[in-house]
Amino acid sequence: MNDIVKELSLLLLYLTSWEEDAVIAKVCRSWKGYPFETLDDLTEEEYISGSRRSKSVYITEKGIRKAQEIAKKYQIEDDNI
Repeated sequence: MNDIVKELSLLLLYLTSWEEDAVIAKVCRSWKGYPFETLDDLTEEEYISGSRRSKSVYITEKGIRKAQEIAKKYQIEDDNI
């Protein structure tokens, strides 16, 4: 069950994300309103990054690719795929 929660949380982070201009490149960010344990696991797996204090996270390139795979798995259409 934990794997499903992580998978769907990453997908929701991705689907509700926005793109921001950073100093070097554009980054994908999302609000982090999910269980801390899940966010910690996603951080350890390098799908997201960010400070524990901030209210948003960065979705890494690895996280974006994984979220896109999950979206296809659940047949969710996304304009970014």
